[in-house]
Amino acid sequence: MTSKQKKSLYRIITAAVIFFPLLIAEHTGRLDELPVIIRFAVFLVPYLIVGFDVLHKAVINISHGQVFDESFLMMIATFGAFGVKEYEEAVAVMLFYQIGELFQSYAVGKSRQSISELMDMAPEYANLEDEEGIHEVEPDDVEVGSTIVIKPGERVPLDGEVIEGSSMLDTSALTGEAVQRRIGVGEPIYSGCINGEGTLKVVTTKEYDDSTVARILELVENAGEKKAKVENFITRFAKYYTPIVTFAAVALVLLGPVISGGGLASVSVWLLRACTFLVVSCPCALVISVPLGFFGGIGAASRQGILVKGSNYLELMSRVDTFVFDKTGTLTKGEFRVTKVIGQEEDNTGDTAGMATGFSKEEILYYAAHAEGYSTHPIAASIRKAYSEQGKNTEEGFPDLSGVEGVTEEAGHGISAVVDGKPVLVGNSRLLKAHGISFKECGEYGTVVYLAVDNVYAGVIVISDTVKDGAAEAVKHIREAGGRSIMLTGDREEAAGHIASELKIDEYYAQLLPADKVARVEELLSNKKDGKYLAFSGDGINDAPVLARADIGIAMGAMGSDAAIEAADIVLMDDDVGKIGTLIRIAGRTMNIVKQNIVFAIGVKVLVLLLSAAGIANMWAAVFADVGVCVLAILNSMRMLRDGADKA
Repeated sequence: MTSKQKKSLYRIITAAVIFFPLLIAEHTGRLDELPVIIRFAVFLVPYLIVGFDVLHKAVINISHGQVFDESFLMMIATFGAFGVKEYEEAVAVMLFYQIGELFQSYAVGKSRQSISELMDMAPEYANLEDEEGIHEVEPDDVEVGSTIVIKPGERVPLDGEVIEGSSMLDTSALTGEAVQRRIGVGEPIYSGCINGEGTLKVVTTKEYDDSTVARILELVENAGEKKAKVENFITRFAKYYTPIVTFAAVALVLLGPVISGGGLASVSVWLLRACTFLVVSCPCALVISVPLGFFGGIGAASRQGILVKGSNYLELMSRVDTFVFDKTGTLTKGEFRVTKVIGQEEDNTGDTAGMATGFSKEEILYYAAHAEGYSTHPIAASIRKAYSEQGKNTEEGFPDLSGVEGVTEEAGHGISAVVDGKPVLVGNSRLLKAHGISFKECGEYGTVVYLAVDNVYAGVIVISDTVKDGAAEAVKHIREAGGRSIMLTGDREEAAGHIASELKIDEYYAQLLPADKVARVEELLSNKKDGKYLAFSGDGINDAPVLARADIGIAMGAMGSDAAIEAADIVLMDDDVGKIGTLIRIAGRTMNIVKQNIVFAIGVKVLVLLLSAAGIANMWAAVFADVGVCVLAILNSMRMLRDGADKA
């Protein structure tokens, strides 16, 4: 709870502690003998304690030309109650209103911290090399053309080009893809990535302010400002409701004596009716039940492991027709494993009858796992894991490497080794080409690792990401709800197309950097239908700008980065993307209950207003009807808290 919310709660409690004894005393007749001015003063104290900020806001808004809002409505309604000497009603109305506002404020969630503070991808220093040696400096102080040294485990501080060394580069901060890539001399390197096991010397090609990481930070900050602001329902409602009831009350005073024929003598009677009309017009049922309905929806979602940061996002979610997804970590697990082992002559049907080399799948894994036995690369780990599933590995998942020697890493290509006396090559197609070994290119989806044993092509191992269990279900629910699904990814075209086809996603765009994703979302936002919204779901730091820019950002909470979670409006705490379908149903059910409360409360309110204008309903009858409607609306809202998620 924020400090502002705590202050509001303290004021509500203080006012309630003063008000309820006064209310009891009023209804037991103990205040009847007090002068009117004293009764007015004692009720004015809790009224000002709980309602001063509402009155202040109303006055400020009036001075700025914004007259008809909920603060103005509360002010004139409670002033009307004081005018007809219904002091306890004035305090009760303001107290209930503030309780409703506190519900709403709490539902909106904790105030966000600056996203840039949480984005640990921002480098803290750069190792600048000059005539005096190597020393740490601020990235801002490094000029274009300078030489910097990036040690193992360090984050790349600036964009540049490698002039010395080779290493594996973790680019997940930029692309969101878990597979590391080899980088060597002459290749570009981007800030925000993490260097692997080798030391690199890089000549900088951009200043820090123009670097990739700085642009991502700027995108996040700017995207949050460009997000469409959805007005609070009560605010939108008050724009129309408040002027109508205000002018109606004025009309009662001006036209009532004329129409009734009572003349000036009846002005006081019609003034009393107008004040009663204003008190009745106070929408207590709406003020409490609408936020509570949203609060119930948020509670139902939280029981399903879905954190909704504000009630307005449930309202938006009920009107989303375009769902955009990141791929790795959102639709897929981001866990790479061996999905296929293919011999030299094996076709896609799995027929190995014509395999000329005579290598079985077990033998292919054997040689590959042993050659990769010393490597810490994720690809090597996945090969060793596939080998271990045959029960062949020793402790800690590594095979017996006693027969392995001469292990050499060929930069950008793969590994050569001698296994059981036979030369073995494991790596990409360039590795086999460099050694003059003929083979057939593999067009399988995923990362393809080629294997040659004793200078003969043996086969390939296909390593790929796996689709999350709930991904297909999420896309199905979106389609059933009349929406469309779109996938954005930094991965290759082939990988993106495979996943999109498997999940039956409507559209996909591949090989995108964070700026490209934002640009694509900007384009989708500009073309969306009136009254419809766009949601984006992602998990990585690179997704933070898009999460902030979309109408609704949905982040993965278990494995997602802090930046993504902070930038998002809704968080799936267990990373189950299939719960997007549950979220859609909860949002729809919440809005149905809220609309039921609105129709019921306004319907009864209009009836009582007509009766009070005719002088049939007195103040307490109106209060009773208002409280009754409020209770029924609250009970209806509580259905979301009780069984909203189960029936969603």
